[in-house]
Amino acid sequence: MDRATHGCVLLLDGTPDRRRGALPNPTAHAVAGAGPRGMLAAGAVDVVQLPAMAGPQSVLAYLQDAARVPGPLLVWVTGHLMVPARRGDQLHLALRDSTPATVRYTGLPWEWLTRALGTHAGPTLLVVDVEADARTLPYAAAAVHGGALDGGLPAVGVVTPSAERPSPEAGPYTRAFLSALALGHPAAGAALDPGYLHQAALGQAALPEGTAVLCRGGAGAVLANPAAVRAPAPEPVVPAVTVPAQPGPPAGPPPGEGDPLPSVLAAAHAGRHNEAAAMAAAWEQHALRHHGPQSPEAVLWVEVRADLARLAGDHPRAAELWMSAAAQHLERGGPADGEALAALKRAHYCWQHAGERARVLAPSLLALWERVPQGAEAAAAVRARLQEAPPGVPG
Repeated sequence: MDRATHGCVLLLDGTPDRRRGALPNPTAHAVAGAGPRGMLAAGAVDVVQLPAMAGPQSVLAYLQDAARVPGPLLVWVTGHLMVPARRGDQLHLALRDSTPATVRYTGLPWEWLTRALGTHAGPTLLVVDVEADARTLPYAAAAVHGGALDGGLPAVGVVTPSAERPSPEAGPYTRAFLSALALGHPAAGAALDPGYLHQAALGQAALPEGTAVLCRGGAGAVLANPAAVRAPAPEPVVPAVTVPAQPGPPAGPPPGEGDPLPSVLAAAHAGRHNEAAAMAAAWEQHALRHHGPQSPEAVLWVEVRADLARLAGDHPRAAELWMSAAAQHLERGGPADGEALAALKRAHYCWQHAGERARVLAPSLLALWERVPQGAEAAAAVRARLQEAPPGVPG
């Protein structure tokens, strides 16, 4: 894989204004906030986000531009599918002004999307997390099973029934996929298999009944594997892990099998969060003893523990751990360190969901954002949150 290749990430948000209301699409927001530049197996990456686009021709032009990039191409589509209310069953991605009555003219025909991406000469991956109403869902499911939704492209994702009310949370498939992508897999090589991430997401996400699941292989080297770069080499001896009163399989892999991360993830995805956290903590201690507190190996396990806390619903603890990882990246790599920025963005996301603890965590988060060149906007958001809180009220 040529890490010097120039690649592109295109984030396409197909959410009509009438569904969006006063809030942005949280699924698209989660993808944009997860550091899409670091997702791609390329040395240089363009990131293009298309929120609230109006007019299919404009979106098509962006798709065609993205397809001309020589390196790996990742297109992540969120929002809503529609079919015209009358005289037609062609699937469209709803855009800003789309309704079932107007989508024939205001939406993006799905065939345009797949045809444009099909001209890309490099490795391509389409990730889809979209909703469809009761009328559209049968057409979408038929397109999934018949191959029209992927159009012959490597693709993974889901089409879920539209919820009665827009959710403030990102879609469960996207959340789970991003989690697995952030952790990576130390034994997978420099590029991750989208099928592995897809299966991990399906195993973790609680998808509604009637969901159509999309999976077509052959993406090639599109998604970067962070664990392949940062993970410690396999050790001949595995540290002992004791999990009091915790039922289930053994808490760690057998000695000599090396890679512990799949076992940690399996425990977390099965809901055994205490076991997963204990395993990760033990491997962190192992890394501290063998490599030191500032080593990439030790920081990796801080990040793993952070994401395990988020998976368990403990957003305050996840924010604290991501801040710790960000601070260590800053100490080692300086203000321009890309991994520090990625960890800070994840800390900020968890902080936003930290409830009463957010005010207590805010000063530490603010101090970190003030250390990075790209942190002005995020720092302002933290200050605004602090000013909103009544004085003297504990977090």
